[in-house]
Amino acid sequence: MVNTLGLLLGLGMALALVGLHLLKGTSKPVPEDIASEVLEQRASTVPETDFPEPYNRSIGGGGGAGAVAGGAAEGELEEESEEDEGFDPESIPEDEVEYYEIEFVKEGETIEVANNESILDAGEEEGWDLPYACRQGQCLSCGGRVASGEDASEFIRHTNNETLSDDEMEKGYMLTCTAHPTTSFSVETDETP
Repeated sequence: MVNTLGLLLGLGMALALVGLHLLKGTSKPVPEDIASEVLEQRASTVPETDFPEPYNRSIGGGGGAGAVAGGAAEGELEEESEEDEGFDPESIPEDEVEYYEIEFVKEGETIEVANNESILDAGEEEGWDLPYACRQGQCLSCGGRVASGEDASEFIRHTNNETLSDDEMEKGYMLTCTAHPTTSFSVETDETP
């Protein structure tokens, strides 16, 4: 009988401990979520840039690397920026807007492009899938070239050009996203120096 009594006492104590444990609760305290604080702290250590986020599929198409490696000396870019500073195609009055015949060689068509419209925008209005990334003259993804290879500055005017050197412009290269026609010409899109 002693064995039965000991067994019943042991079983009773075990059930009592399990009951007390369940009544008291077994949950651990949930740690505070600090993920957003960590992200904010990391973001505060990254410097701000003026370079815009890319907008389309041409990222990684080789334009950015060429822009860094093949650029001009600082003085050349600064001179050209000062030269085109103040050119705002949107400020051209409607009665002074001129239209030029621009032949898109690779697309096989000639269209009229206004001098207050970029070469890229005009091509996209035709439904052509032309390459671009920043749309601000800061990369080389939208590069194009005057088909004859003549000096591009004789045919277009950039609103912004932080990528092409004077030498590259003289070889006919342009940034179609910021290039506005000043006369009729033929352009080869997707061409970079």
